[in-house]
Amino acid sequence: MELGIIGLPNVGKSTLFNSLTKAGAESANYPFCTIDPNVGIVPVPDERIKLLGDFYHSKKVTPATVEFVDIAGLVKGASKGEGLGNQFLANIREVDAIVHVVRCFEDENVVHVDGSIDPGRDIETIDLELIFADIEVLDRRISKTAKSARMDKAAAKELDMQKRLKAHLEDGKDAISFKTDDEDELVWIKEYNLLTDKPVIYAANVGEDDLADDGASNPCVQSVREYASVHNSEVFVICAEIEAEISELDEDEKQEFLEDLGLKESGLDKLIETSYRTLGLMSFLTAGEDETRAWTIPVNTKAPQAAGKIHTDFERGFIKAEVINYRELLDCGSYSSARDKGLVRMEGKDYIVKDGDVILFRFNV
Repeated sequence: MELGIIGLPNVGKSTLFNSLTKAGAESANYPFCTIDPNVGIVPVPDERIKLLGDFYHSKKVTPATVEFVDIAGLVKGASKGEGLGNQFLANIREVDAIVHVVRCFEDENVVHVDGSIDPGRDIETIDLELIFADIEVLDRRISKTAKSARMDKAAAKELDMQKRLKAHLEDGKDAISFKTDDEDELVWIKEYNLLTDKPVIYAANVGEDDLADDGASNPCVQSVREYASVHNSEVFVICAEIEAEISELDEDEKQEFLEDLGLKESGLDKLIETSYRTLGLMSFLTAGEDETRAWTIPVNTKAPQAAGKIHTDFERGFIKAEVINYRELLDCGSYSSARDKGLVRMEGKDYIVKDGDVILFRFNV
């Protein structure tokens, strides 16, 4: 899973990125501190693989991972070259979803590029720049498709769709809200990798005092939630400064620190949960003495396709899957005991894998 972090300058993007990834991206109180994109890979917190790793005394425990890409802050007019322009947007065209960091805290020591805190305005500024960048992509596509549209029916059909999609964007609407049931058009749109066709998760960056009630008393957070609700997006509340402190602690200290703040989980935990939910993802597990590992797959994936996540040969030669829920396995004390109790099931090609399944695949190629 890849997530791109965007936002105006000085909203806490790089501070958040640093704390999530511990990658040490430069962070300072002046616009455009981040020049080149920063990339960090983060293990997905998952107590299940730790428990299974201990259960099997595994030599290696491998969590699922999330890749974060942090790019330079955008400003109004970026598409026309303002600030650093939109030259870095290409770096997030391949991500699965966008995390839009919105400033919801007051601090006279941290300058706001537009002089005041206004989440609605800030979100629309960024969204318009993404739309302008997508229009540029479509203009190039239209120019290319038009050359073959006269002699090619498929190209003519695609050109018609491209023009309708461009008009949709020029109305100030995101590509993700463009309606079509045509299979060809859906494939073409996906190929374009448009920024506004990606799900957006809003990170409302608040001060420490607003964390305990999840931003309920912060009018800026309410503004973000209202905007996100209209656009079918999710919001999570985070304090980038607190996340930076958490990132320096070991696991025991982290839990104590969170409890002192009245929190159940860190911002990273909330972000990953939100991302999995937004993208319709989940994890199944493989476990043994050599390695215990979490594998990320889309919800409703069938067993052969899940097997293919491990290796294409597993999918190609799939025979069956031995499946048990991780909690049932741990409660039984051993795999053989679980099998004796009839808790290990033999599943075929139509089995839909469930979150938390521990699976042993049988295959032959």
